[in-house]
Amino acid sequence: MIKVIKAGVASAEKRKIDTEVQSTVSNIIDQIEAEGDDALRRLSAKFDKWDRTSYRLSESEIEKILASVPDSVKDDIRFAQKQVRTFAEAQRSALRDVEVETLPGIHLGHKNIPVNSVGAYVPGGRYPMVASAHMSIVTAKVAGVPRVAAATPPMNGAPPAATIAAMVFGGADEIYVMGGVQAVAALALGTQSIKAVDMLVGPGNAYVADAKRQLFGRVGIDLLAGPTETLIIADETADAEMVATDLLGQAEHGPSSPATFLTTSQKLAGEIEAEIQRQLKTLPTADIAGAAWKNCGSVILVDSDEELIAEANKIASEHVQVLTKNPDLFLERLTNYGALFLGPETNVAYGDKVIGTNHTLPTARAARYTGGLWVGKFLKTVTYQRCTSEASALIGEYCSRLCEIENFAGHKAQADLRVSRYGRS
Repeated sequence: MIKVIKAGVASAEKRKIDTEVQSTVSNIIDQIEAEGDDALRRLSAKFDKWDRTSYRLSESEIEKILASVPDSVKDDIRFAQKQVRTFAEAQRSALRDVEVETLPGIHLGHKNIPVNSVGAYVPGGRYPMVASAHMSIVTAKVAGVPRVAAATPPMNGAPPAATIAAMVFGGADEIYVMGGVQAVAALALGTQSIKAVDMLVGPGNAYVADAKRQLFGRVGIDLLAGPTETLIIADETADAEMVATDLLGQAEHGPSSPATFLTTSQKLAGEIEAEIQRQLKTLPTADIAGAAWKNCGSVILVDSDEELIAEANKIASEHVQVLTKNPDLFLERLTNYGALFLGPETNVAYGDKVIGTNHTLPTARAARYTGGLWVGKFLKTVTYQRCTSEASALIGEYCSRLCEIENFAGHKAQADLRVSRYGRS
């Protein structure tokens, strides 16, 4: 039996908000496409109070910014990037080019080719998302992308120094201080001073996410990411303090971030609200986390591990944390999630910031059909074929007959020409 003790915001309200966002985003994209740098400058001044002749940082500016970052911060950034790079390199080594001879003289293969250019957006605002630079830029460079153009908004009228350092250490080829829809639109469409990219990656607010959606097709994207989501699965072995801490730790991303608690423990289900309210009294980000929990938090009580698994697969959350006596059961049985955190010793913050797995992950139940950002997202797996003359004549006879069934006369002629030229006399 599944019992919903606390439910989140209604989907109708979400749809209303989405419609308003879409209209604003479309208007900004149109301005960037029509006016290029002039629109970028106007919009940056309007939204970010930031006005420059060029939004790309010069080498001298970068050197000055790096000099302002404490060595301890640089060391921590390098440590985190080493973890991300190490895991990305392991993923890349698992992807290999293939060539097989399927019939005598017929060779088929595929190659993994990096995209030529990527625009990596690193969000700012209340939370300067330094870690997003690791996840997008480092991973793209491990994949072999030749050109990575990175963009982040200004903070308090200046480039965010730690984020710029992370971009530099990650290997960004171009660094732009510009934010929001105008930034991703400028990267995707190009302006007089910015060369267009082939792919956009990186998280952002609802406006940035919708800009990527509207630009998809003209450029590639990593995925369509909505507000951060977390799901905690727990049984009677978990404790309310850890569950509440980990729910609020992700709810602080934004007031529309869903945080779901799924449990077989009636005791925990009954305790969690009081524990959350206790922690909100001292949490510095309680204004955001509290709103997210109030509007988007859920508590679901079920009877068995089987129901935990079924409900978790239905929810298909971005982050899934397992606090049970047998976490490996969920590793074996769960199929729909962005990233899985097994046992109380780990948590979503490790994945967000430092442990090495990528934090750009599917939301809004997209985990049913896709994983998150990884080396493979930056690679195009493309095929090729070649034949000997004897093999061409053999396969051509089959092709000719199959084309005739489908009434493709021109296709049939291609096959017949090879049979005529390379077949036996």
